Amino acid sequence: MKVSIVIPIYNEEGILEASLAELREKLGELGWSYEILLAENGSTDKTIALAEAECEKHREVRMLSIGEPNYGAALKRGILEARGEYVICDEIDLCDVDFYRRAMALLESREADMVVGSKRMPGSQDKRPAFRRAATRIVNGMLRVLVDFRGTDTHGLKAFRRAVLGDTAERCKVDKDLFASEFVIRAYREGHNVVEIPVEVIEKRKPSINLVKRVPNVLKNMVRLTVLFRFDK
Repeated sequence: MKVSIVIPIYNEEGILEASLAELREKLGELGWSYEILLAENGSTDKTIALAEAECEKHREVRMLSIGEPNYGAALKRGILEARGEYVICDEIDLCDVDFYRRAMALLESREADMVVGSKRMPGSQDKRPAFRRAATRIVNGMLRVLVDFRGTDTHGLKAFRRAVLGDTAERCKVDKDLFASEFVIRAYREGHNVVEIPVEVIEKRKPSINLVKRVPNVLKNMVRLTVLFRFDK
C-alpha cells in the first residue's frame, strides 16, 4: 500500500459521509493504492455508527477507536497502525488533496522526510476565524521560546515516510493537542529533513471542542513538553 491517510474524528456526524465521499473521489484521480484510517476518539453522536457503515461499504476505509476524547492519542495510534509506505495526517474538515500531491512529490524525490502544511509561512492562506489564527500564533510563539522551535507551524497537515519517522511518533510522550507539536519538533531535533509548504485552510465547520476548554490541557502539556526537551533528551 502506498499511502495511509490518518484522520482523527470526534463528533463529526454532520460532515463525515460527505467529506469521505469527496476525498475518495479525489484520491481515485491520483491512482494511488491507499487506506483512509479514521482515528475515532470518544464521539457521543452518530460518528461511530456512520464510520462503521463507511468501513462496510468501502474496503479502503478503516476505523480504530480509543474510547475517549483525545486527539493526540488517536492520531498517534493511527500513525502506528498505518500500513502505507507514506503516511498523511489530515483533518476531516480539510481533506486537502492538493497538499497530498505536493507533499508526496517532495517525499518520493527524497527532498524531505516530513512535509508540514504550514498555516503561517509566506504564501499560506489561513481563512479560519481571527481567534483561531491568534491561538495558532500564541502556541507557535510559546514553542519558539520554550523549546526553541524553528519552524512556523506544527499542527494540522503533515506527511512523512513511515519507515523513517514511525519510531519518532512512537517516542512521543504528550498527547491531546500537543502530540502533533512534539512529533514535528522531535523530527527536527533528530536530524530529519522537515520541509514546510504553504497551505490554504478553509474549515467546513466550527471546532468540535471549544477552544477555551482546551486551554488547560494545552498549558499542562506545554509544561510537559518543555521539561521533556530541556531535561529529558
